[in-house]
Amino acid sequence: MKRTLPWLLGVCLCWGVMLCVQATVSPTDRVKQAVEGILVVLQDGKLAREDLWEQIGSIIRQRFDIENMAQSVLATNWKKATPEEKRDFIEFFSQYLENTYRNKIEGYTNEEVVFASETVRGERATVETSIVTETVDIPVVYKMRQNDGDWYAYDVVVEGVSLVRNYRDTFAAIVRSEGMDGLLLNLQDSIAKYKSEQGSE
Repeated sequence: MKRTLPWLLGVCLCWGVMLCVQATVSPTDRVKQAVEGILVVLQDGKLAREDLWEQIGSIIRQRFDIENMAQSVLATNWKKATPEEKRDFIEFFSQYLENTYRNKIEGYTNEEVVFASETVRGERATVETSIVTETVDIPVVYKMRQNDGDWYAYDVVVEGVSLVRNYRDTFAAIVRSEGMDGLLLNLQDSIAKYKSEQGSE
């Protein structure tokens, strides 16, 4: 089955990520539903840019399993972090992820996405899709976890590259050299830079 979808690996990086699911609905159905939610926002020509990003950001915040992703990204450093550091990291990581998505989506064009298959094993599921461009098909796998009867995305794998693993390697290197304080400052600086750049447009 094919659906037209604004192009963007950022959408992919977020669309398994926008997944809040009732247990009676399949993971694939919710992936499609989440994608369509983004399309509605993107295609609303009446929305000001700030309102458009706020609506997309709201979807991201609701659909990401941010706390679980934060723990997975920090790995062993999560256990070493103080409660305050954990709280700050979840907040900053959420904003960082949202800003990354917004940057990616700026250059979208219309492409197609194929929903190929899903695999459910207990409280875990994967939804395999591919983005169809004029020259290549890009495989995108959404990893999901069930919590209180709902499905939430906790990782997205694009062409074999895991979003969580990529962040984990990057952040671990910062923690090794600069500690948790350094990582939090890096995230804050990235967020502030993004806001400054947006404000200058």
